[in-house]
Amino acid sequence: MFQKLVAMEPVSLVPWGEQELAQYARQVIQFEDVPSDNAEILARIGDADAVLLSYTSRLDASVMEKCPNLKYVGMCCSLYSKESANVDIAYAEEHGITVTGIRDYGDQGVVEYVLCELVGHLHGYHRPLWKDMPIELTGLKVGMVGMGVSGTMIAKALQFLGARVSYFCRAPKPPLEEQGMVYTPLHDLLKNCQVVFCCLNKNVLLLDAPALAALGDGKLLFNTSIGPAWAAPDIADWLKNPTNRLCTDTLDALGDPALARLDNVFCVNASAGRTAQAFELLSRKVLDNIKSYLSL
Repeated sequence: MFQKLVAMEPVSLVPWGEQELAQYARQVIQFEDVPSDNAEILARIGDADAVLLSYTSRLDASVMEKCPNLKYVGMCCSLYSKESANVDIAYAEEHGITVTGIRDYGDQGVVEYVLCELVGHLHGYHRPLWKDMPIELTGLKVGMVGMGVSGTMIAKALQFLGARVSYFCRAPKPPLEEQGMVYTPLHDLLKNCQVVFCCLNKNVLLLDAPALAALGDGKLLFNTSIGPAWAAPDIADWLKNPTNRLCTDTLDALGDPALARLDNVFCVNASAGRTAQAFELLSRKVLDNIKSYLSL
């Protein structure tokens, strides 16, 4: 059991999760707002031996080095890699602090966002009609850039509805090939697909200026990644052609929030993965990480 556990900002645990959390520490303190700076983060953590945080703040080495009791950091958000994490995991590992994170808790909501937004553009239901006539998903040439859990789920949903799916990732995936999806080099995929989905890890910027040139015009581009898949000036140049459309769920996925003011940018400004079911799963995974750590 921890002596003192601090949730240094809102971490999205559901009520039963907050109740269970009390079983794992003699004292639990939960803050209901996001700290403004490192000084406030340090003041909140104090002498705690365990900390929880979400994606809205960063826990730097400069803070952790001033927290001598700290032994455990629970990320209540996606952890894809050390490099993309909002915790200095390298410092934590060097100083015996365990950092855990979660994954794959909001993917179904992302799939539903994609289907809603895509059909809206293809048929003109709640978006301006993309082409001269409505287009079905049947036979639509779809390209997936990144085939992790959410990318694979999107690809399977679109293929089930009749789309022709090509994909690019680090290496071909035989199970996907067996299902009729085709591994394609990035620039070829961008050139030949009508609709492209970026489903990448944070800070992976694959759509540089040459890639966007290969994508060309008259395309529909989605980004469901946590952050942008491009440098802001490059995507701004691509969007100068009004036949190009960009869709994201969040402003963070745009990279430059000012892009949301463009007529051919469609940002719903709401994380598609933040559903009631996702918060239930998030809570379970966060608490399971804590239980696993305490049972060591």
